[in-house]
Amino acid sequence: MKKIALSALSLALLGATVAAHAQSSVTLYGVIDDSLQYVHNANPANDNLWQLAAGNLQGSRWGMKGTEDLGGGLKAIFQLENGFNPNNGALGQGGRLFGRQAYVGVTHDAYGTLTLGRQYDPVVDMVQPLTADNYFGSTFTTPGDVDNNDNSSRTNSAVKYTSPVWSGFQFEGMYALGGVAGATGAGQTWSGAATWGAGPVSIAAGYIRMDNANTLAGRGFVPATPPATGTPAGWGTGATSDATFDGSNINGAYASAKSVSIASAAAQYVTGPFTLNARYSFAQYKPDSLSSFTAQQKFQVAGAYIGYQVSPAMLLGLGYIYTHGSGDTSASYNQVSLGGDYALSKRTDLYLVGAWQRASGHQRDASTNGIVDAGASIGSYGNQAGSRTQEMVSLGIRHKF
Repeated sequence: MKKIALSALSLALLGATVAAHAQSSVTLYGVIDDSLQYVHNANPANDNLWQLAAGNLQGSRWGMKGTEDLGGGLKAIFQLENGFNPNNGALGQGGRLFGRQAYVGVTHDAYGTLTLGRQYDPVVDMVQPLTADNYFGSTFTTPGDVDNNDNSSRTNSAVKYTSPVWSGFQFEGMYALGGVAGATGAGQTWSGAATWGAGPVSIAAGYIRMDNANTLAGRGFVPATPPATGTPAGWGTGATSDATFDGSNINGAYASAKSVSIASAAAQYVTGPFTLNARYSFAQYKPDSLSSFTAQQKFQVAGAYIGYQVSPAMLLGLGYIYTHGSGDTSASYNQVSLGGDYALSKRTDLYLVGAWQRASGHQRDASTNGIVDAGASIGSYGNQAGSRTQEMVSLGIRHKF
């Protein structure tokens, strides 16, 4: 009789364990994106470049995300996401282990989601999906990524709230604590965005302000030093955001800015096989007494995109971006991008993307801090031409797992 009772108890415990596991899940996922790339006028000497270039449509990554049912409709969630370069195995995002995302939080269908950690800001979450960058990546984005359309910046120590969806409407708010004793606002970042969609129409708008740390030591300011990938000069370790500097002269000279503010809006319409969207953004790089420039630099960006789903497997896209800088210097950049993507399966696709850009006016040189003729620099790649024009073509493969 005791044996029967113990067996029944064991089965009950086993059932409870299975039920507990059924209420939780952890998913391992990733993307590897690589291409053979040609760039005409790839540097100040206008040399041409052939290379393997990763992360054209999407940055290569692997990650884990999971949920645990806490009861009453409440769930615990987490996500850890690593960025890497498949051509040399190096970590992305300045060498961080989980540089793309690292957060934990809770979510409820009726009350929304609260997350803590390193995260994308609300403008990236809600406005970027309605732009060309969402479909064809870096080749279709803003020169220098001056408005963070290509997700160059992520935010540390961020508290973010995402609302439920009410009749197609949703909003997000985020605040990142600088964590400096005696200076609560030092290096802070804050952002808000909202989106609405009904049938074929979607619209979104948002704003982000990224503050540098406000002491010389906290900002790590070194005058007239060119920015290095992932660690731009002047944007010190006291800042909660990565900022938006890709190494080109378009905005690289403003890495010593006290703050970067970006307002963005986008609208999208889908009809049959066609997707059309348009966007506008306004970015301000504001100096203070520690900056290597004295007048605000402003960038206005207008872009349009049309995508044609030729078949379930093939997508074609055409994009145009106009970027105008004013204030400290005045320059304009006209960029036309073309792309095609063909799905071999649900997880593997081949793509061919290219762009042409022409620059005019003058910009500030990141190395010398002097004023020079504007040079072309397509998308967020950071290849700074010494001439007015630049062309780029990438033939690649992307695999998702």
